[in-house]
Amino acid sequence: MDELLWVIIPYVCLTTFVLGHVWRYNYDKFGWTTRSSQLYEKRLLRWGSPLFHFGMIGVFFGHVMGLGIPQSWTDAVGISDEVYHAFAVGGGVLAGAATLAGLAILVYRRRTVGPVFSATTVMDKVMYAVLAIVILLGIWNTIAGGILNLGGHYNYREGVSVWFRGIFRFDLHPGLMGEAPIGFQIHGMAAMLLFALWPFTRLVHVFSAPLGYLTRPYIVYRSRDAHAGARAPQRGWDPADRGADRHV
Repeated sequence: MDELLWVIIPYVCLTTFVLGHVWRYNYDKFGWTTRSSQLYEKRLLRWGSPLFHFGMIGVFFGHVMGLGIPQSWTDAVGISDEVYHAFAVGGGVLAGAATLAGLAILVYRRRTVGPVFSATTVMDKVMYAVLAIVILLGIWNTIAGGILNLGGHYNYREGVSVWFRGIFRFDLHPGLMGEAPIGFQIHGMAAMLLFALWPFTRLVHVFSAPLGYLTRPYIVYRSRDAHAGARAPQRGWDPADRGADRHV
């Protein structure tokens, strides 16, 4: 069972993630967008969008540090377990709370603003639900394991992190994930489901960078001065100057 849950399913989800993006880019370029709804409502979006996006940036770098960097590396540079733990828990809770608050505002906006709700697809609803589950479980694991110490101490850097890095190095350790607390297992499974759904949702905009703006030429806009010249410009509905007609 561990091989199915923590080897086969992760590779299926990662393959779907990669090939799904290739397919989406080749066959749905015009749909590669967030389908912005800013024109419909701005007040809630002004609060929800920065909270969500900046929170997600913190969550991303927190996972890079926690899952991608081995504990031996931080030990080698003199970062103690206490310092790492305080930074990980504090930063993780702050980033997770900001992301969750932003997501709640965006979901509330999408449900209560008529035009925005009308533009919401089934995949949007599925994506929001799975994303909310992943965020809530991540916050719960941080608080339960890092603050409340429920179920005893569990060092995910010696378990979940080793399993995660092994997926990309083909150095598989499914047993380590099978021994992790149930909260980490559900969080990992929900995250893999999110990655499998990713190419078929608006989340593809994460990989859209407007690099062309850096090299495109400047666009010069000129306004016509209404008072320039000896006479004001004639309006289109004014009758023609008869005197001018006689001299033609």
